[in-house]
Amino acid sequence: MENLSAQANYVLQFINQTNRSIFLTGKAGTGKTTLLKEIIKSTHKNTVVVAPTGIAALNAGGVTIHSMFQLPFGGFIPDSNVDTHFSETVKFDSKDTLRRHFRMSGVKKAVIQNMELLIIDEVSMLRADLMDAIDFMLQSVRKKRNPFGGVQVLFIGDLLQLPPVIRDDEWQTLRKYYRGKFFFHSHVIQQNPPLYIELSKIFRQSDETFIDLLNNLRNNKITTDNISFLNQYVQPNFDLKANKGYITLTTHNNKADVINTQSLKDLEGNVTTYKAQIIGDFPDKIFPLEEVLELKVGAQIMFIKNDLSFEKNYFNGKMGFIKSLTSEEILVHFPEENKTIEVERYEWQNIRYSVNGMTKEIEEEVLGTFVHYPIKLAWAITVHKSQGLTFDKAALDVSQVFVPGQAYVALSRLRSLDGLILLSPLQLNGISNDDEVMDYATNKASTEVLQKALQTETKNFLHNYFKETFNWIALAQEWRNHKYSYLDSDISAKSKHSDWATQQFELCEALLDPSAKFMLQLDKLFREENVDFKFINERIQAAYGYFFEKLDALVYQILYKIEEVQRIKQVKQFYEELQVLEEVQTNAVLRLMKAKKLIETIVEAKKINKETINSPEIKNYKRQLTSRIHEDFKNNNLSLIEEKESLIYYKPKKKKTEKETKKPTTQITYELWIDKNSIEEIALIRKLTVGTIMGHFTKLIQDKAVAINDVLPQDKIEELSELFKNYKEDSLNLLKEKVGDQFSYDELRMFKASL
Repeated sequence: MENLSAQANYVLQFINQTNRSIFLTGKAGTGKTTLLKEIIKSTHKNTVVVAPTGIAALNAGGVTIHSMFQLPFGGFIPDSNVDTHFSETVKFDSKDTLRRHFRMSGVKKAVIQNMELLIIDEVSMLRADLMDAIDFMLQSVRKKRNPFGGVQVLFIGDLLQLPPVIRDDEWQTLRKYYRGKFFFHSHVIQQNPPLYIELSKIFRQSDETFIDLLNNLRNNKITTDNISFLNQYVQPNFDLKANKGYITLTTHNNKADVINTQSLKDLEGNVTTYKAQIIGDFPDKIFPLEEVLELKVGAQIMFIKNDLSFEKNYFNGKMGFIKSLTSEEILVHFPEENKTIEVERYEWQNIRYSVNGMTKEIEEEVLGTFVHYPIKLAWAITVHKSQGLTFDKAALDVSQVFVPGQAYVALSRLRSLDGLILLSPLQLNGISNDDEVMDYATNKASTEVLQKALQTETKNFLHNYFKETFNWIALAQEWRNHKYSYLDSDISAKSKHSDWATQQFELCEALLDPSAKFMLQLDKLFREENVDFKFINERIQAAYGYFFEKLDALVYQILYKIEEVQRIKQVKQFYEELQVLEEVQTNAVLRLMKAKKLIETIVEAKKINKETINSPEIKNYKRQLTSRIHEDFKNNNLSLIEEKESLIYYKPKKKKTEKETKKPTTQITYELWIDKNSIEEIALIRKLTVGTIMGHFTKLIQDKAVAINDVLPQDKIEELSELFKNYKEDSLNLLKEKVGDQFSYDELRMFKASL
């Protein structure tokens, strides 16, 4: 992204070319969410995104911490041999008891073992004990004693917004182990502090007076002059009904609910109800908004997502008014722009992570979808729920501020002071921020520190990356274990392959001596003060030429053996053992290919990212090899193949999943359409309703990616052409009343989009 700030660019570089963990923070409106999306889009690393709550995970495009790491919901004592049961309401896990939660499916284990980057969003909500539980879990499952099992961690959040919640009775125990409750009080962070990078360029506000005031409020430097200045905006008798477009920010849920319910009731006319479309697995505890939306014409609403289309008609927090309603259509009017738009439904996805068997990349599988209009009643909202939103006009009811930083959060939602109304005077007491957080903020890295750290950490990362690429001790151990497993096996069908296993182990073991010598050579080259990457490139290219052929032959052997074994009855365990071995062996080859690409990228002075590191050769390596093996096996066993393909007993079922989940949703639909899937088939594959897919086609027709006559028959198009002659209304309601059941709303929308 060209418009990223200097700090944001540093974050991208640290993520892609070092293994240093980062704490990314910044004031409200500095673009943390935008940067998160850019990191996910551009990193070459296998990435998993988690957050403390279901809603936070949904907004970040990830999963919850507890579901990802199979952690219980109680507290964690970072010790062994301790009493963990204190009362009916207070129960902890220790290192001894937590281990029982680490028995997990092969899919989950593969994700954890292939993970290179873990992004924890909304880290301000994360308790110190939970952070240590994550660390202990990753070290245990990955069998690596480094912090977080060697995974790079990016912590994102503003510590002055949502604090962690620990009950008093829990804290009585945890205080013996922790100095404080925040994530940075955890043992793993105290011993391995992440690099503290703060985004400082504010995109939300441009008024320097307002920005200075917010900074003082944030940094506990609020003055009596600041308070006096703010109190000029106090209007206790401000008439919100007469001044449309203002949202009330209050501190309590019930107060906001009462205001919204009563305001809707006060409007004339009938209520129109809209229900979310829920397909597949989407638990109600992570619903992004109420399942049932009640609206009336004239209702004040706000959008809770950004418009993903080219038009960018709305943003998260933009206010508008309901202009017209039908069961199939919601029109919203923006008075300041004198503009009316039709609201389209938005898709939220409940995902889980899995590892692609071919590329060994971590991918997302959609378990279920929640499709609804991304709007809610907006006469009032709590400060807590306003996080991440931007308002042009707001009336702040913050006389009962009850958490440090809430006054800051409330004020920082506004673009400027022009839209500010205070319903009561701001008091000096009760608005200070947590002293521990303020102290931790002094760790912020300067530009000089970042420059120096980036240079050192990049060198360390490259040195370790190349060394680990050529370190095949663990791979040889897997082959050794496999070789000796034949001694304990009572499966006669397996014992026939014992000589094959011994032969492959010996071939793998023969690589250890030359690889050890090459690693020593790398150590010597990286010890130089000015590392000669051109020479390192020459050495790695030569090593690649020597080792690739031998490692590739081992992958061929094991994939060929799997092709053979999957046709033998009653050897499921043997087949699964081969699958585990194939995972490790293929990863070694893909890592070698990636290392070659990485050193070439450095020598060519290109940016290290997904685009430059992941080549088509790497992506298609196993797929092409599998095709070749299938052909070779067919040629070598013609009589067997000619019988029936159903002789395959153990081949895993192919899952229909979206290949690239980070693409725009309409793009995914378009690619499935190009692959000759019908609209009904696309809906089934994508776990969406047919109506939602028709909505995608409306956009695709508007963008001229799909022609109207590809979707509708010619006779309908001719009839619709006549209907739309001289039709100028924003709403399609009058037209729909005229045609009745002759045309659906989706057909009318698609044709209108084609004009």
